[in-house]
Amino acid sequence: MNAVQDRTLAQPALAEIWHGLTGTALDAELLEWPPDLLALTDTLLERADAYRFVFSPPAGAQWPPAGAQWPPGPEASWSTEVHAAARAWSLWVEDQRGPLPALLAREWAIVEQHSQTTLEDLAAGREWRLCQALLTLHAIADEACAGLFVALDCSEGTGCIYRARGRELLARTGSLSRIHDQRLRVVPKVCCPPSGRAYFARYACTIDPGLEISWRKLPARHPGTDPRAEHANLLLLPWPLKVRESDFQPVGDIQRLADQPYGHFAFAPSERLDLDLVDQMLRAACDEVGSIDVVVLPECAIEPQDIAGLEAVLSRHGVIYLETGVREAGEHPGDFGRNWIHIGVDARLDKGRSEPSPAEPSAGWFHLRQDKHHRWSLDQSQIYQYHLGGALHPHVRWWEAIEVPRSSLEFIQVGEEITLASLVCEDLAQNDAVSKLIRAVGPTIVLALLLDGPQLTSRWAARYAGVLADDPGSAVLTLSSAGMVARSRPDGRTASPVIGLWKDPVQGTREIPLEPGAQGVVLTLCGERASRRTADGRRPVQSGTRYFDVAVHQVRAAGSAGVLPEVPGRSPACPSPLDVGDLTILTGWAEGVAEALAHAPDRTARLLDAAHPDARWREELGLDQPSRPLTEALDSIAHLIATTTPTGTPWNDVLRATYLDPDDETPLTTLARRVLRSALEQLGTRLALGS
Repeated sequence: MNAVQDRTLAQPALAEIWHGLTGTALDAELLEWPPDLLALTDTLLERADAYRFVFSPPAGAQWPPAGAQWPPGPEASWSTEVHAAARAWSLWVEDQRGPLPALLAREWAIVEQHSQTTLEDLAAGREWRLCQALLTLHAIADEACAGLFVALDCSEGTGCIYRARGRELLARTGSLSRIHDQRLRVVPKVCCPPSGRAYFARYACTIDPGLEISWRKLPARHPGTDPRAEHANLLLLPWPLKVRESDFQPVGDIQRLADQPYGHFAFAPSERLDLDLVDQMLRAACDEVGSIDVVVLPECAIEPQDIAGLEAVLSRHGVIYLETGVREAGEHPGDFGRNWIHIGVDARLDKGRSEPSPAEPSAGWFHLRQDKHHRWSLDQSQIYQYHLGGALHPHVRWWEAIEVPRSSLEFIQVGEEITLASLVCEDLAQNDAVSKLIRAVGPTIVLALLLDGPQLTSRWAARYAGVLADDPGSAVLTLSSAGMVARSRPDGRTASPVIGLWKDPVQGTREIPLEPGAQGVVLTLCGERASRRTADGRRPVQSGTRYFDVAVHQVRAAGSAGVLPEVPGRSPACPSPLDVGDLTILTGWAEGVAEALAHAPDRTARLLDAAHPDARWREELGLDQPSRPLTEALDSIAHLIATTTPTGTPWNDVLRATYLDPDDETPLTTLARRVLRSALEQLGTRLALGS
């Protein structure tokens, strides 16, 4: 055969395309798991460019479909029927008994009958009934993916066991689908764009393989069920506060590529982390706003050996979440180092706490890491802009001397339904697989830690933040070092004090300056419900969450307390009894328990049975059995529910039981109780918002 294939050969059929992509057949087995069907329909519709028929159907056709099968009116519309079919299918998946929902079965029969259709026939609209079936099945599958990451606002308890299984599958594999993750992945959608851009899914989407993706649940939240508690106070510490020219050091010899010399540099600031100043800043910030939930430091702000001491100080002030850039030197002189983000979550999981009592034992911190994927490149203009010519020759292109690990991304859901993703400096500006993933998922907030100049609306970071705010509708916070911002004086201009920028689709853009004499800034955010919309004709739902800025306070250090003393009677931080992966799985099952207790109490026992290690469904999905600590944590939740005395509504009874704090409780049981309490309180907040 010639090197150029004969284009007169028969085009591959849809079934052949699907098998070549996934190694699986286009058959009824796809109906056993909704994310698998979503993967099929999205793949075929996207490859055929057939989503366009939603806006411009073939001549004589109509979308959404109408007629005898979908008569007009609110009680029998296509949107209503799709939602009902998804709800019934979610329940059917749990034991696969009885018939499939009629709409699902009818449309699937059309797909099976036309499985030998070519992609070209689908793209041209010649097989309109098949296209109609694929669009309808895609909508049903998307609706059936609701609650597989972010818990549902209301559900009647239908499919709560299926959703709990799906959350464990996502935590273990990084995908909602049973299809191997090196072929394709189905991942949750968190935000839908507010700009009116056409999106055809609101709960899940299909992405290409390659990235390492982790989905974490760390259920830290304010106590109680009052929706007004959905806010967060962030203390932004733009450190180092002073950056010297000598902090930039050449690494190795100058090399040459053609006529362009290049070298490598390391950033090693002489200003070290001052824990006494951190303590003073926290006392001043708490005096202003009552409590601090989150502390954020920019790229390369600390070294690995600083983490434990920093978390100990934060824990003393009730801070629950830390995000900071970390610079890690190479093991030997001349070796490249690492540049990464450290994320720490206090295992007490309570936001808004006052300073813990000295007798309270330290629960330790959960740790996550997000590596930087792209090296900083300093060219001549930047060397002049930051006045670094005495350390780095301006006629040499300087590359950051760091290792570049495999691309990966951590999505972290904390309480109050905030999903976070973090990027390091250049990663925000890259059009690569990571940026495409962020746009597909739409995390609630993207945190970008930078070592950059002023965060002005006219500069590059604001432009890229604006892209994410418009599509997919994420809020973006950028933060740079005050010392680096002060060094940015291009063309003889005076330095700008703007160390951070907040951009969200509700309030727009806010530049965050650091005023003279201040060493940090408190940024207060509030949350509210947001619409999830699709372009295919489904009705919007108010089940999303978005955050917007409401206040900024300059923080100046309180009077020095001297050397930080050890808190008497306080035990040192100990490792958490669960790792982050097991905590994520435990939280997913706790959300299922909360859903069952509120909407279908009679299904709670079955759900807890499904969580147990001897449940067969894990083997069917190819998952390992739970670890021993996770099993014990799940058993402790089951025991708490079984020993709760019923007095009113089941979920309220169990919630009250989670507030009890037995003296003889093990750390693992305490953690499980707090996780269940968080899930129940979040459910109570959703119920309050819906009432």
